[in-house]
Amino acid sequence: MTVLVIEDEQLLSESLCELLRQHGFATEAARDGPSGLEFALTGVYDLIVLDVMLPGLDGFEIARRLRAKRVGTPILMLTARSGLDDRVEGLDAGADYYLPKPFEARELLACVNAILRRQGAQVDELSFSGTSLDLASAELVCGGRSVHLSAREFELARCLFSAGGRIVGKETLLVKVWGWESDAVDNNVEVYVGFLRKKLAAIGSGVKIKSQRSLGYHLEAGT
Repeated sequence: MTVLVIEDEQLLSESLCELLRQHGFATEAARDGPSGLEFALTGVYDLIVLDVMLPGLDGFEIARRLRAKRVGTPILMLTARSGLDDRVEGLDAGADYYLPKPFEARELLACVNAILRRQGAQVDELSFSGTSLDLASAELVCGGRSVHLSAREFELARCLFSAGGRIVGKETLLVKVWGWESDAVDNNVEVYVGFLRKKLAAIGSGVKIKSQRSLGYHLEAGT
């Protein structure tokens, strides 16, 4: 599972990411409101840890914009503002839980796990327009036909199916599929998108992977 941490304090951001990684989560970080919103709108994350006080755009507004765009990723909101009105505003904006600072590591992890359980994060498949991605077997399924995916094909499909038709940027795909320290470039994404397109066609799926120049890729339902 991948957690997006949107927190402008560098030390806290790094500490949160390290804590989550130690407990089996992959993490990505954004240090300001606008970039955090851009990352979150991809819809490829399992959870967003969101600070309220951010440069450029505060956490309340980020949560409101995500929910307005129907991005359902669960949000754990962090803030030093622990008054009742602030907690109510955070929940009304779309947060799933509101954790006041300072907090203990165990408390944060308990909140993360509780939110993921409540949100039904233990799903076994992702679906789009009659085609499913089986998360246990790494297979694409359409009707009675299925095809097995390689590890990178699977991660690419997971990103696209999780986004539910929203555009996922090439940079996001490079990080999610190949990792931060990889030497992979845009051409690697294009090659694996080609592989995935062939496998969708092989099982008779009408789902198309569309390219948006300079933006990224998204799924489109077949006509």
